[in-house]
Amino acid sequence: MKDRETKAPVALAFEMTSLRIPIAEILPLKQLPPNVTKSMKYAQIASSIAELGLIEPPVVIRDKADPTVFHLLDGHIRIDVLKKLGETEVVCLVAIEDEAFTYNRRISRLATIQEHKMILTAIEKGVPQERLARALNVNIHSIQQKKSLLDGICPEAIDLLKDKHVPVNTIGQLKKMKPMRQIESAQLMTAMNKYSITYARSLVAATPESMLVRPKKPIRGLSGDQIALMENEAANLDREFKTIEQDYGADHLDLVLTTGYLTRLLSNARVVRYLAQKFPDILAEFQKITELRKAA
Repeated sequence: MKDRETKAPVALAFEMTSLRIPIAEILPLKQLPPNVTKSMKYAQIASSIAELGLIEPPVVIRDKADPTVFHLLDGHIRIDVLKKLGETEVVCLVAIEDEAFTYNRRISRLATIQEHKMILTAIEKGVPQERLARALNVNIHSIQQKKSLLDGICPEAIDLLKDKHVPVNTIGQLKKMKPMRQIESAQLMTAMNKYSITYARSLVAATPESMLVRPKKPIRGLSGDQIALMENEAANLDREFKTIEQDYGADHLDLVLTTGYLTRLLSNARVVRYLAQKFPDILAEFQKITELRKAA
């Protein structure tokens, strides 16, 4: 009988219970710049809190010297809004370790498709669209647009983009393609980490007629042969990109190992002196490679 593996207990990131803390006793780690309080993000958070209340609790940590004192790690805008609304207390999550420099990076902010699903869920539960619009600080047309955001997008493409911040207009471009091309385009966007409307339009322009929902409108100044040539070049580029992507990991590892070896080699004065006397051109190239590695 095999011995059972003993797993180390998972360390807790927060205290087991949240706390209601007087806002005046929470010490912020930074002051909000004036431009932040005038931003769209600030207005949306303020509208959401005023309409629906606080959804995501701020995160604080106890002072190491005095556990009754709390420092604010995340939620500076929310705290500022609550103060302006006249609130005196707020329920907070209490972090165990200070991750002020990395905390925001570890939060997965609401992506476009996630927001769409949240809106659909709220509507299904009976929340009026007008109230959602007020909570998100947008007009009712925007809510209606987001409600039908994924109509015409295949499930596989949705899954590829579900946690990405994809502009609404980019998703509109994907709707012009048939499912297989939607999947290919979503894969290219993810690999390139490019989700802009401009890039989406270029993908549509490079898509053959057979993979579009509707025929393309004629492009003024280009003949049918020229358009076909552009499509062929784009298809070749896609294939080349996928080939490069497959080889990138191994090539990058080889490059790291090579530059590491050259760095150690050039730290030897005798080797440098010999190369300078016999192979000065090679020495110059080696030095360029190691300098580029340091700059990276």
